[in-house]
Amino acid sequence: MSARVDDDALAVCVRAAERGRIARVRDDQTVFKDECAFSFDSPLSAHGVYVNAETLFGYSRKYVALDAARTGCEVYVRVKTTRTLKPTSEGEAKDETPTTLGFGVDGGFASESDKYDVDTTYALVIAPDFDDVSRALPLEGLPETLREACEKIAQKQGFHDTEETKSWQEIREVSRYALELAQEDNGKKIPSDPSKWRCEETGESGNLWVNLSDGHIGSGRRHFDGSGGNGSALRHYEAMKAQGKHYPLVVKLGTISANGADVYSYSPDEDDMVEDPYLAVHLRHWGINMLSMEKTEKSMAELQIELNKGFEFDKITEAGSQLESAYGPRLVGLKNMGNTCYLNSVMQVLKQVPAVCDRYFDKYEIFQSAPEDPVTDFPTQMSKLVNALVSDEYASPEAENAAVAVCPRMFKQLVGKGHPEFSTGRQQDAVEYFQHLLDVMTRAERAASSRVSAGPPTAAQFTFEIEDKLTCVESGNVRYSTRKDNILSLGIPLDKATNKASVAAFKERELKRQKKEEEDVEEIVRPEVPFSACLEVFGSTETVEDFYSTALKRKSIASKVARMKTMPNFLAVQLRRYYVGDDWTPKKLDVLVDVPKTISLEHLRARGLQPGEVELPEDQDGAAMETSSTPAPARVEPDMAIVSALMSMGFSENGSKRAALATNNASTEVSMEWVFAHMEDADFNEPLPDPSELPSVSAPSAVNPESVMMLTSMGFGEDAAEAALKACAGNLERAADWLFSHADDLQSAIAQVNGATNDVGTDVDSTTLDGAGEYELFGIISHMGGNTNCGHYVAHVEIDGKWYIFNDRKVALSRQPPTDLGYLYVFRRR
Repeated sequence: MSARVDDDALAVCVRAAERGRIARVRDDQTVFKDECAFSFDSPLSAHGVYVNAETLFGYSRKYVALDAARTGCEVYVRVKTTRTLKPTSEGEAKDETPTTLGFGVDGGFASESDKYDVDTTYALVIAPDFDDVSRALPLEGLPETLREACEKIAQKQGFHDTEETKSWQEIREVSRYALELAQEDNGKKIPSDPSKWRCEETGESGNLWVNLSDGHIGSGRRHFDGSGGNGSALRHYEAMKAQGKHYPLVVKLGTISANGADVYSYSPDEDDMVEDPYLAVHLRHWGINMLSMEKTEKSMAELQIELNKGFEFDKITEAGSQLESAYGPRLVGLKNMGNTCYLNSVMQVLKQVPAVCDRYFDKYEIFQSAPEDPVTDFPTQMSKLVNALVSDEYASPEAENAAVAVCPRMFKQLVGKGHPEFSTGRQQDAVEYFQHLLDVMTRAERAASSRVSAGPPTAAQFTFEIEDKLTCVESGNVRYSTRKDNILSLGIPLDKATNKASVAAFKERELKRQKKEEEDVEEIVRPEVPFSACLEVFGSTETVEDFYSTALKRKSIASKVARMKTMPNFLAVQLRRYYVGDDWTPKKLDVLVDVPKTISLEHLRARGLQPGEVELPEDQDGAAMETSSTPAPARVEPDMAIVSALMSMGFSENGSKRAALATNNASTEVSMEWVFAHMEDADFNEPLPDPSELPSVSAPSAVNPESVMMLTSMGFGEDAAEAALKACAGNLERAADWLFSHADDLQSAIAQVNGATNDVGTDVDSTTLDGAGEYELFGIISHMGGNTNCGHYVAHVEIDGKWYIFNDRKVALSRQPPTDLGYLYVFRRR
């Protein structure tokens, strides 16, 4: 039975209703009741969360007074949750080893909600009075609008409680070929006894896939699912296709059970794991009764999960070592929301950059000046996350299993909004996320310059200039050009391994063991390449064929060498461990590169035009200078739909962007053909060069008229709207953000876009800092897995002279940082 609201509270409620701002909660509207907009307090916190009845944003008790002063709201709904561990009866213990890539699903990783009984209560609160004992909802006598708002706040799911918590579950699309799949009547029947299954080409008995169209049994691809194989199933598909027969769907025999099986589509427009809703019927055609089958091999999901049993996982996570847990300021773990270890690792390193803390840590004024919707405000969410990581507010010995966890869900959604990859729940490349985050941060700091500290943007701490020197071999004339970047991306020269003889001997022994089918196992001998060799490759001279020499007025040969023109305060170094193999699948170099704790780049510093050097003349005839085997990037943004499609096939973001630009954003198919023709180019995975140093390539300049109209309706001129859309690849939301962020220098920004002087691909800020090229290592981001679209990231960070491992929520003193297995290394100037 509900109680009546007391007279004092009723007077405030009537006043609030007369204000006319009580929220009328729509069905599609989010109520932010499960996390404070300014901190990581939740309903599970000691005081719960207080939801503004007008804006529907929740705040911890610490920030209610601030929000009331900002918005004028007096009426809040307090949300308080308690939870108790579910009892476990004797005999209920079960194997919790996951078999499905997902949270909260059968066979998946257990979510916290599966372990607890939860009780949530709602109460009316009048700010700044926090006495809610006698005002538990529902209450009688409330004004109608407020009563409806309170009911909706209690009924609706919160920001966390949506399907986002299950976003990590592996999603397999239904194959478009399943409904009308062709199946031959060739009399073939597949035995139900797994011991009788054999590859029809090689006789192998493991990792076998049956083609659902003609019953052919073939071997899977090596490295594709972590097991052996020779690819005969794929070769059979290609052979049938050459005969005009499209038989795309195959099933992994050893995974068939009453619960389903692994189905793969070889069709180029899918080329992925898929669902076949008619699988039972399709298998019955070949004599296989799913209901009577038992799984005999690991599924693709199980093989991916087992990545943690290898050398790489053990070494990076320091498995086997008695690690001492660590707690305190800067030692706060981050909850993994399924596939967000890439975000967690990047932020654990970034928080150690003084410029980040100077701008975002303990800046109460950022919250004071936040817009009414703080969830979509980058300075607010960045400050919220940095406060949590740097302070001791969420640091406790119970942090690893605490009810209240630092879970950067709002931050992830905001930074990834509108991006074809980072807006999803899939695993991502930490290096690409690092660069994207710096881009987002730069735009936000421009737009909110009055709210954040003055000075160069945060990204300037990492931005540097590279000087490229081209020398015409015949004439000896030179040309210098400069490009900007924020990642020093280094290739790994395997031919420079110091233990080549040992590696070769190991491979020979391994080959003999395989031929003799010996079962004894020897520890793998991996190539060991010095870090200095990677730097030598960066600074080495490259030969440029078909170079148009303006001195000779004809094509010739040139040499090209890169040097560091400026040395940033913080240097991010990527070791390119990932590549695309001969079978077009992403692979990883199994190599050790021991990166030293201190490095010097002064020997790579650019010197500019030297005495006696003669510059190549400008080409008066307008002939194009060809600087590499890669077609000159057009002065347009790459189509992110094409880039996303290519990245989903395993190609790098930089290579995908090059393909889109080189083909004038023609289509995914055309861009893919360009990739196959140029993936061996030395600069394929390099960041895109500054287009101001390259000749123009004609590109479509038209923008969507409807998008232009939307932007002009906001008060911007048509020329500004078109420039914004050009700069943002036609993305309306990003274009609006671009206009507001360039409000102080709009005409200059428009001229820059129309003159194509912006960087293509990475929005590296124009500000660069310079100093001595002497650096010391303080951060390592390592990746475990066959490619950056799966697996797991871990960060090692040096704090106050000690190294710590940050494995999502777990934080501990590190005994042996994996300096030889890192993917991204971050240095600070000594």
